[in-house]
Amino acid sequence: MVRTAIPIRATNPHMRFILGLLSALLGALAGWSALAALVIALAGPDRDGGIAMGAFFDIGPIGGVVGLIAGIWLFVRFGLVRTAAPKPPTETSDATPPRTTRLSAPFAVTVLLIAALLGYWGWYELIRSPYLSHGYMTLQIEFRLPAGMTLPDKAEDVRIEVEEATGYANAMLPPNWRAHDGDRKAIIASASLAYKTRHRVVNLTLPGVPTQSWPIGLPSDPDPTPGFSPWRMASEPSPAKIEMHFRLGADR
Repeated sequence: MVRTAIPIRATNPHMRFILGLLSALLGALAGWSALAALVIALAGPDRDGGIAMGAFFDIGPIGGVVGLIAGIWLFVRFGLVRTAAPKPPTETSDATPPRTTRLSAPFAVTVLLIAALLGYWGWYELIRSPYLSHGYMTLQIEFRLPAGMTLPDKAEDVRIEVEEATGYANAMLPPNWRAHDGDRKAIIASASLAYKTRHRVVNLTLPGVPTQSWPIGLPSDPDPTPGFSPWRMASEPSPAKIEMHFRLGADR
């Protein structure tokens, strides 16, 4: 009885190479990021960012190498399925039947889905970018209270939030935040805009007054202007008769 070597015929070798490469790269990315994140978490607070930089560029590559090896092993172990090819009906030899290698559909779908999600995230963050094209912009806000309405005594009693996309930012009150326009009291504040979005809303909360909200009519990605733009009044009135004016300028 003579046994022959087991030939392994790979189906779709180009797809197998692509999935193997993706598996290795995803493993390297996962190992790199995981080790860097672990070092940052164990190191604790990092005010100047030195620990984070060292963890990512000095220690992270070690995790990348481990992840690369793990990604290749996972592809060989779970990404390839080997099955014995059926013998022809007329075959009478007792030699070991050849085996074929095919890709595991669940593994391939998982790898392609992860790669697609990461690709979309990279396009969104690095190419499309949700952040303003010209950097942060300063939004100056002025609230003019109706005649006879008094200002709060303390800045802590004034709460101003700027909704931008899905985030919130608290506006800053300068030392001279209390102002007036004739017999009308006013509040001055400023906030930074960072995201490309058409959803921008200013919320003002004062003691004894329900929260007042105004949409800001700005382009999703406004262009900077020399200095500040002219003052504009919010298009929608406030139930409490408070007027909101705003202007925009490059954050310097």
